Amino acid sequence: MEISWLQSFANDWRSRVARGRVPHAVMLQGTRGVGKRAAAAWLAAEKLRPGTAAAVPHFPQTLPEHADLRWIAPLQDKHVIGVEAIRELVGELSLTSYAGGGKVAVIEPANAMTVNAANSLLKTLEEPPGDALLVLVADNAGRIPATVLSRCQRINIGVPAESESLAWLDKLQPGGSWAQALRLAGNAPLAAIVAADRLELTRTMAREFAALPQFGASPLDVAADWSKQEPRFVFDWLGSEIRDCIRRLAEGAASAREVLVPDSVLRRIDRRKLFCYLDTVNRLRNQPAGSFNVQLTIESLLIDWADGLRDFDGDADIARQSLIPGIR
Repeated sequence: MEISWLQSFANDWRSRVARGRVPHAVMLQGTRGVGKRAAAAWLAAEKLRPGTAAAVPHFPQTLPEHADLRWIAPLQDKHVIGVEAIRELVGELSLTSYAGGGKVAVIEPANAMTVNAANSLLKTLEEPPGDALLVLVADNAGRIPATVLSRCQRINIGVPAESESLAWLDKLQPGGSWAQALRLAGNAPLAAIVAADRLELTRTMAREFAALPQFGASPLDVAADWSKQEPRFVFDWLGSEIRDCIRRLAEGAASAREVLVPDSVLRRIDRRKLFCYLDTVNRLRNQPAGSFNVQLTIESLLIDWADGLRDFDGDADIARQSLIPGIR
């Protein structure tokens, strides 16, 4: 099934090819769930099998099987891409193409590279051997060194219009609860496919979150349940709830989607601390998995929320209680 909103991306790339203006290193950036990996697989097929790729990237997009393609990602039990993987890749790119059509290397997510791994890639990004194309996929370009960013042609893949996303999702699976799933996924259509399976879970989380103020529910018990989920999912959902709370304060309840946090609770919270709380949640969602104690972090966040953020001290408070390195 075509990923319709990637049509302009595909057209632009083929125009570059026709004009002989193809960069040797590109970075596909954008939020998770907009089709960056499908776009990377499409680029590899365009490079290695000219004329055989679909007009537009498809979903699901399987990796093209080719001897001249290397796809670098964290190992199943790891959260980072280490220097050895990049050094091995650099060595392989220096070898002659098997099929004579050049080589392609995809690194995803590029923001998972360690500092040493990123440094090991710099010379290859600047002067790739032979006819090589390097494709870096970034969910969070802010975590990629400027030295890497400056050596890549950056291509942003944005979130499509809500109407286009809903039409595409309904074509994929008619009759689904796509509007709610799309909101939960931050309007990213591919992420909404996963979010649709978690709608009942998020309803439970919303009820628990609403019951926390004044310790109507136990922050420790709730944190114990939430920590069993994928951390990125929890922080994505919590950030969405806080943004809705901020919107309610700014625009009124009628303009926001239904939330369970009472207006009386929101009015007692210092709005500046609410923004600070959201900023902390956003920082946490971008922390590498495994770099902090998830349950202690969620406990700290929920205890502060239950207390109306009265003593919330932002990143310092969270870092002190959850032993997060690098958040200051």
